[in-house]
Amino acid sequence: MKQRVSGATLVGTSSATSDADWRELRAMAFAALDHAYAPYSRFRVGAAVRSRDGRIYSGCNVENASYPASMCAERVAIATAVADGARDFIALVIATNAAEPAPPCGLCRQVLAELGPRLEVVSCTSRSGESRWPIASLLPSPFTAHSLDRS
Repeated sequence: MKQRVSGATLVGTSSATSDADWRELRAMAFAALDHAYAPYSRFRVGAAVRSRDGRIYSGCNVENASYPASMCAERVAIATAVADGARDFIALVIATNAAEPAPPCGLCRQVLAELGPRLEVVSCTSRSGESRWPIASLLPSPFTAHSLDRS
């Protein structure tokens, strides 16, 4: 089952990610890659994230001449999802045209760990396959809400 819901694609309500779901995420990440705005690094990235309720959101990197103002594809996808009410993520695909799959940057890892503590991350390229990691292996000791406990 696939339908459009609030700007997202709904692929089902199971929390398990099937091969068909991964293919859909890959397709959406590569489609987002085509919209990347990367005139400075020329490193275009697309991402697609699936929420536990089955919605899929995509994003691309958006660079800025003031480099810190740039946004990574992963965080754009997550921010779009959060703006639509999604809060729990289970699968993310990152797509690039690089020679090797690229893991998310440190800032993205922090955001992903907070909103998807059991998230599975797949990075794929148009040239050389994919790499796969659970978010816990990419950021084994994240700064979380528990870190803010002041009691």
